Amino acid sequence: MATTILLPLFFLYLTSWHEAAAKDHDNTKNIEWWCSTTPHPHPCTHHMKNLHPKSHHDFRTMTVSAAMERAAAAKTLARELSSTADTTSKKMLQLECEYLIESTILQLNTTLQSITTKANAAHDAQTWLSAALTSIQTCESGSRQLSLAAFSSPILTGNVSEMIRNSLAVNAALLENSTANDDRRMLRGWLGDGDRKLLQDYVWASRANVTVSKDGSGLFKSIQEAINYATANRPGKKRVIVYVKKGVYEENILINRTMTKVMLVGDGVRNTIITANRSSSAGFTTYSTATFGVDGNGFIARGITFRNTAGAENGQAVALRSASDLSVFYACSFEGYQDTLFAQAQRQLYKSCYIYGTVDIIFGNAAVVIQNSVIYARKPLVGQANIITAQGRGDPYQNTGISIHNCRILAAPDLKPAVDSFRTYLGRPWQEYSRTVVMKSYLDGLVDPEGWSKWGDSDFALDTLYYGEYQNFGPAASTENRVNWTGYHDINSTDEAAQFTVANLIFGRQWLPATGVPFTVGL
Repeated sequence: MATTILLPLFFLYLTSWHEAAAKDHDNTKNIEWWCSTTPHPHPCTHHMKNLHPKSHHDFRTMTVSAAMERAAAAKTLARELSSTADTTSKKMLQLECEYLIESTILQLNTTLQSITTKANAAHDAQTWLSAALTSIQTCESGSRQLSLAAFSSPILTGNVSEMIRNSLAVNAALLENSTANDDRRMLRGWLGDGDRKLLQDYVWASRANVTVSKDGSGLFKSIQEAINYATANRPGKKRVIVYVKKGVYEENILINRTMTKVMLVGDGVRNTIITANRSSSAGFTTYSTATFGVDGNGFIARGITFRNTAGAENGQAVALRSASDLSVFYACSFEGYQDTLFAQAQRQLYKSCYIYGTVDIIFGNAAVVIQNSVIYARKPLVGQANIITAQGRGDPYQNTGISIHNCRILAAPDLKPAVDSFRTYLGRPWQEYSRTVVMKSYLDGLVDPEGWSKWGDSDFALDTLYYGEYQNFGPAASTENRVNWTGYHDINSTDEAAQFTVANLIFGRQWLPATGVPFTVGL
């Protein structure tokens, strides 16, 4: 099948781009030659036929610009779909896809501004381009889920994905020349000096811009209303701090793209709980089931439970969805069944958290490290297996993946009495280049000896995925009977394992210290 061919092609493209980079100032190459080295040469030539790049850097800028033009055209078509959205499902999908395409345009625009004003911005550009493609894929996923692919086809067939994939490939060849110092300059600013003190000294009430309380002692009883007010009345460019007192808050919340640098602080996971019950069985896309969704960059949460109570019988039901770049969830809890934690896109850290679920508990296409946390597998439906992760990397050039580091994987109280009746796996491939590692973690006896699961009965992605384990311990840590897929790795090299640390997967050394959250930078 196709998966056995695409891996060699990846290396072919990479080799081609290294050759192009070596001839960075070769002005004799026309656009057809440049496009021939991309994964999708025909859309490239079609949409860039009148351009004349003089260098690899020129071609990167032109490719991203062309991708943004295609995304802008898709946005126009998405708006036009509103006139034909004659059902509730169509209206929901139209609004969702329009919002996601706007996110794609934002990521492409941010990339374009960065690569044209910074001497070397390849690492950040790869993150933003990865997120741009993920947003388009999320729209596609929702279309399939609602059986509305024909309805959404006008906005998904305009070569947006292909041009973003080309941009990822072009930028990848420049990554080797990027330096940590460039990333440090790029990332500075999301978190101020005051944030460190806020997280260390527990001065929430006195420093909060607004307080939310169920008993009326705060300015607001609704968290969404408090966030809307605080971000609209932000003092300059400072961080917005919302203190949520103890209580159970039943609401679906969205922190949109414009609501950057928001800090949400609760009274602890047992006391401050945000809950709702949207699910796929009720007609929602997985994306829109989220109890709490955050898109604004630089988000921080501490001491809060995010919960979806739809139950195991109602399918996908997300407790938290995050596409926030440089975001931190510290001492939080995420509770659901299928699809509990949607780490959708960009760089994220989950530290000292609790995560509960059944099928595809942690999924999405972020670059995410989950550290010093406890992952609880709950009792699934009869006939189901527990799957800890379903990572969604759909392109070999995306710099995304799930890293589970210094964690514990255990049976939840409801599963313990029936643990022998259900199988539990570390992950399965949601997309073709799915990438997940589990490192230095305790694997209790519930984890199946094979470790990893196929996607259904197919051999999809077994050669192109990357699943790895490094120095785990516990009753199920032995790799002797693990799957023998090409893409599975029993990691013995510290250099290989180090690629999935805070330092290298999410570049946490440059931005996490300012948060005051304790973290392990390496292995």
